[in-house]
Amino acid sequence: MAQPSRTLALADRIDRLNAAVGRAAAWLALFVVIVQFGVVLLRYGFGAGSIWLTESIVYAHAALFMLAAAWTLREGGHVRVDVFYERASERTRAWIDLCGALLLLLPFMLVLLWFAWPYVVRAWATFERSREASGLPGVFLVKTLIPLFALLMALQGVSQAIKAWHVLSGKGAR
Repeated sequence: MAQPSRTLALADRIDRLNAAVGRAAAWLALFVVIVQFGVVLLRYGFGAGSIWLTESIVYAHAALFMLAAAWTLREGGHVRVDVFYERASERTRAWIDLCGALLLLLPFMLVLLWFAWPYVVRAWATFERSREASGLPGVFLVKTLIPLFALLMALQGVSQAIKAWHVLSGKGAR
């Protein structure tokens, strides 16, 4: 059996990284459900509320979506016009994936990184915390998810482009 090319090995490493991050982040869904249940129980069962718990749900929800987005892209779970894509040949799908990654995904993620960086740096410079008196202190950590999201998505775009190029160059199926 032939040795996979270095670029395909890179794509595989990116895929494994995003799968590992996505699987770890998926546990946040359980956290959100359990804590939300607790907040509802506290509010309607005991007439008490907790800003700290409520904010932890929002933070976990943000982390779940930001960290699992690249894994979702890898698994083909993002929105696409499947009516055309599913009926297309493998080469046509490869062209769509390559163009989508290079012309849409990667430029958008680079722009997001560019604009998010000063925003995140300011949050870290002041160790930004919640505006609520009893809120969580880690707003700067949540804002850090923005460039991390962009980086993971850009990496997955590179993986997608490598695999599409591999198909287009006639070196085999994805």
